[in-house]
Amino acid sequence: MLAALLSIGLVAWSVVANLGLGDGWYTTRNLVLVAVLLLLARRLGFTMSELGLVPTVLREGLRWGLLAVLVVAVAVAAGAALGEVIRPLGLLLDDARADQPRADLVHAALVRIPLGTALFEEFAFRGLLLAALLRVTAPGWAVLWSSAVFGLWHVAPTIQALRINEVAVSSVTGLGAIAGAVVATAVGGAVFAWLRIASGSLLAPVLAHWATNAFGLLAAAVAGVTGGGSAR
Repeated sequence: MLAALLSIGLVAWSVVANLGLGDGWYTTRNLVLVAVLLLLARRLGFTMSELGLVPTVLREGLRWGLLAVLVVAVAVAAGAALGEVIRPLGLLLDDARADQPRADLVHAALVRIPLGTALFEEFAFRGLLLAALLRVTAPGWAVLWSSAVFGLWHVAPTIQALRINEVAVSSVTGLGAIAGAVVATAVGGAVFAWLRIASGSLLAPVLAHWATNAFGLLAAAVAGVTGGGSAR
């Protein structure tokens, strides 16, 4: 019951936050939500170990996380290099959200993404939701469920991104982008969940999540400056 309520609540919040509230106080409100969810988890009896927050596994989480950061960096660099050859990669780099002043890009990469996005989403999905699922089902099913919800979580932000990039949501391109985002983020969520379970620490998926979003944004910004992205 708790896992189902959390799943519904998270997807509903994604719609409200992305299509209703927008970017106002983004990092601050998500840090507050982390504190609220942590308090809720502790009151419900979840241990720090179940949530991946035990200090003794911090080193292991850091080791796995830094390895993931390296893998993501290589993958993003390869994708950027092939963006002009492989059209889907070029389209990924053609994102109006990367068209912002350098100071804002640095803030996004070092503050907004790690604290407002990675920390909040990892605690919600690979912390509390995964812990709730692991209490009632096998690890494989827990990973599958939490990753599917994580995919659905990205429907609303994908719609927002399409609007920013002036792509009709109901068009073939728009619907394809939404479906692709759900599948891609569900797969990514499964990888993050695997990192969380393998390392025993929430730090590993937080670092991997940060690297994925931050390096992708910076690669899109570089592509926009050098003309490596496809024309919108």
